[in-house]
Amino acid sequence: MNAPAKSDEFASAVPAGVFAEKVLSVTHYTDRLFRFTMTRPQGFRFRSGEFAMIGLMVDGKPLYRAYSIASPAWADELEFFSIKVPDGPLTSHLQNIKPGDEVLMRKKPTGTLVLDALTPGKRLYMFSTGTGIAPFASLIRDPETYEKFEEVILTHTTRDVAELKYGFDLVEEIRNDELLSEVVGDKLRHYATVTREDFPFTGRITDLIENGKLFSDLGVPALDIATDRGMICGSSAMLKDTKDLLEKAGLTEGANSKPAEFVIERAFVG
Repeated sequence: MNAPAKSDEFASAVPAGVFAEKVLSVTHYTDRLFRFTMTRPQGFRFRSGEFAMIGLMVDGKPLYRAYSIASPAWADELEFFSIKVPDGPLTSHLQNIKPGDEVLMRKKPTGTLVLDALTPGKRLYMFSTGTGIAPFASLIRDPETYEKFEEVILTHTTRDVAELKYGFDLVEEIRNDELLSEVVGDKLRHYATVTREDFPFTGRITDLIENGKLFSDLGVPALDIATDRGMICGSSAMLKDTKDLLEKAGLTEGANSKPAEFVIERAFVG
């Protein structure tokens, strides 16, 4: 059974101890990216920024991958943002889901991109590339983020302009939400760049940190351990290079068990 299945057929194959949730909506942004929402299991709790193992039955067996939960902890639905990999073991099937289909999800969320893993600060940077924006989609819609930080800077770098649309949609949704917009106010700043097309801001985020253009564009000081905190999610090369730059500025990597000045998510979608 390689395709997403309808309820009756699917239910008999669902492994024990796993949620089977119904797809509510699917939005295809490009031939490489899509967003989908599904029902949230009763009693399922998570912290904004965590990821879950979601999957499908493929060839009669459950196949899972780590996906950041893009919806905030308070939301009634679960949202995910995914790449499409033509020959990807899971994504080649997941990209074909439609409302009414069902998706598997293991019961325990986890992850390091959570507010609890950071020490108090003034300004929070969220550095993301590609679908690495997903955990930050959760955090920028969580009021707790704005209780802990005076300024939240979401950076999102993609190859093409079309791949930035999800981030712009998120910011627009916040501005159009009566309750969220009041909480967020002018604390959220969105810095989008591309690497392969013309756009107001271009270049890899690591280059823009290193040459100082990120800070001059935003009108803020360079990274400072006294005020700045960071979260990083993207490709493995981007994680390493951004980590090096933050450490060069004096920031230390933290974890759930030992909060510090920045955190990295090393779970990948495939």
